[in-house]
Amino acid sequence: MFTPYGINIIQVMKNDEIQYGVIRNTEELGRLARAHRKSREIGLLRIAGLANLGKRFLSEFERGKETCEIGKVLKALNALGLEVVIQPRNITLKGKTSLSLSAKGTATVGKKQ
Repeated sequence: MFTPYGINIIQVMKNDEIQYGVIRNTEELGRLARAHRKSREIGLLRIAGLANLGKRFLSEFERGKETCEIGKVLKALNALGLEVVIQPRNITLKGKTSLSLSAKGTATVGKKQ
């Protein structure tokens, strides 16, 4: 696919390493999903068919629409071969103390070196 300026978008995505990791908002999630899809040279229509979702929905999701249904987003990510991992966030208290929460709900407080 070429932009109006003649730049091959897919090639740009292949050359730049995709940064997987912490997602803080819908725009970042959509951007990551789009980069992943394009790096594998998969079109929106193909993902729409695999996930039984509309092309318009996928386009809006990739553009970071905040009101996209979570069930549909998970279907799209699954069709792309991506998964969501939920884990506690490390919290820093007063500079050198960290707080970690376990899956069981227990908190661990430790001093940072």
